[in-house]
Amino acid sequence: MSKEKIIAGLQTIVTDLAQQADGHEIQSRIFASEGFNKLAEKYAGHADEERGYVKQCADRILDLGGELKVEAKKEQPVCKDPIEWIKFDLKVSKDGLAWLANLIELTRGDYTTFDILKDYYKDEEEDMYWAESQLDLIECIGKQNWLLQQL
Repeated sequence: MSKEKIIAGLQTIVTDLAQQADGHEIQSRIFASEGFNKLAEKYAGHADEERGYVKQCADRILDLGGELKVEAKKEQPVCKDPIEWIKFDLKVSKDGLAWLANLIELTRGDYTTFDILKDYYKDEEEDMYWAESQLDLIECIGKQNWLLQQL
């Protein structure tokens, strides 16, 4: 176990996940303005969950004696089309889970960090499955019928 690699991984989560939380909050506001209240609530809740994991990872960096940073973030797209957003968000989840699995393996001897990351992984995996199921549902019932369900 390399404490420096774990701290660096946790910092990546703090930086990237804080941005994802902001992005989900912004998407929530866009969806609410379009009348898609169920999607707005889903993504507002998702943003809150992510901020909780940001706090846990930030606290763990400090517990491990690391230096917590506020790092620059890359611009992230926003979408007016809910389906395009779900497709984008699904890709982010899949890419993030692959990266996160490697970090989790590094923490096998650090049970506290392992538990935080394992819980975060489960939450992200659940979000990935939700997005996949929504895209399957759209395929089955059609875009307009699915959008009506989101009002």
